[in-house]
Amino acid sequence: MSEMPADLAEAFEAYERAILADDLDALDAAFASGPRTLRGDGAGLLVGHDVISAFRSVRGGVPPRTIERIEYRPLAEGVALIVSVSRYRGGGTGLQSQVWQLIDGCWLITAAHVSPRAQALDRSVWRAVGDPLWQGAWEGPLSGLTVAVKDLFAIKGYRIGAGNPSFLDSARAETTTAPAVTDLLRGGASLRGIARTDEFAYSIAGDNAHYGTPPNGALPGALPGGSSSGPASAVATGQADIALATDTAGSVRVPASYQGLWGLRTTHDLVPRQGMLPLAQSFDTVGWLARDGDTLQRVADWCLSYDGSESTESVYGASAGDLPWRFVVPVEALDAVEPNTREAFEALVAACDLPVERVQIGDLDDYLTPFRTVQGAEAWRNNGDWLRAHPTAVGPAAAARFRAAAAITADDEAAARAALAPLRDRLQGLVHDAVLLLPTVPGPAPLRTAQGERVDAVRQATLRLTAPAAVAGLPALSVPLLTVPSSLGPAPVGVCLVSRTGTDIALVRQGIALHARAARTESS
Repeated sequence: MSEMPADLAEAFEAYERAILADDLDALDAAFASGPRTLRGDGAGLLVGHDVISAFRSVRGGVPPRTIERIEYRPLAEGVALIVSVSRYRGGGTGLQSQVWQLIDGCWLITAAHVSPRAQALDRSVWRAVGDPLWQGAWEGPLSGLTVAVKDLFAIKGYRIGAGNPSFLDSARAETTTAPAVTDLLRGGASLRGIARTDEFAYSIAGDNAHYGTPPNGALPGALPGGSSSGPASAVATGQADIALATDTAGSVRVPASYQGLWGLRTTHDLVPRQGMLPLAQSFDTVGWLARDGDTLQRVADWCLSYDGSESTESVYGASAGDLPWRFVVPVEALDAVEPNTREAFEALVAACDLPVERVQIGDLDDYLTPFRTVQGAEAWRNNGDWLRAHPTAVGPAAAARFRAAAAITADDEAAARAALAPLRDRLQGLVHDAVLLLPTVPGPAPLRTAQGERVDAVRQATLRLTAPAAVAGLPALSVPLLTVPSSLGPAPVGVCLVSRTGTDIALVRQGIALHARAARTESS
């Protein structure tokens, strides 16, 4: 084997020192500038020096380690491969592979791949996990699928944790399993585990002050979206096939959009909520996430049919056939999204030659403000006694939301409910013979390091888009149809389809048809 050149060995050692010190300037300088530099790991591939730099700024340092083996191979004149094995002080080994190139007299990394030490349990994703944790029926339409259940549903023998360790400690083991879980098990799916949620499901960011932030399976370094953060991350990273989740103000649709998943918020009160810890009963509903439309269709067909035959459409007295291939786009929603998202959405509509009518649904804040008042009033009724008994048990963001909720008066709530009634009627009328079409969220997932005003601004903008469907109790499906630029590279953004009450199965079917049309258009 050729001996590593001294200047390359020096550059490699300097890079390793910068890694351990989390010296961002030195790390940036070690990578070749330009748009073709690569860095990959188990979470995905980053392309371009600036994208890699943005990821590194939110990753944080690596655990203490030592390099115990180095293999060097020259590839060409001024090009070399270095593969090194690192041993972590806390146990375990990792593998780093780098292509170094001599550029203007300096050795720089042009491509790198990192295989970190094996992690048996990512506690930011899972509270409890098994292979499986609970075996479902051996046969059925969902046979072979695994489910990540949001930590709000009762599972016999387990406690509900609601994303808070003190709440988990004070809870009692459940004596029955929630029907929404039982339905999946009866259909042949198996329970992979109980997955994390934002505290009390009262957030859409996906972070948790106690257990950490689950990874974004589509965009490394970005927030996963919440409050169904753990189940969504489990599905996006391939640790489960289905996420059983809840959606009050977007908690299925937002993580679906951020992580390139399919996410269905079902018609309000369609799926039983017994055995589910409530946040705000006027808007809480059950939903599912999956990596592809066919899997979501299997779940919807099974869970939303009665005796395996009668569909939700016939139960609700609506047509059991396809929804009309006619779409209405609220202009207020397009005005509320980021420019790149609007451009991608308009391009999709044009490329797919969709029959679209632009409509006005009113100021989005007219939906959001009373929605949040009713949601807050109900959230405090559900959790206020426990929070008064445990005043320091919740993280700062959740505590702030509950403080605001505690201040809502009965008159405030009554006025908000009165304001929501005509808005609900307006939306239900719009989708009587059409499907509402809009971007699911304003833009790509924010960086994991986003804090304070930035997170609040994103949250407000996102809720403006997600609240209307919740106000009207309508089924809403997020389909991964858009890709927009972000500081971390190309990022997914969902397109949301909203249809009339009880047409959930047909809505998924239409989402699959739209996705297929977009794919044909892109390939032609």
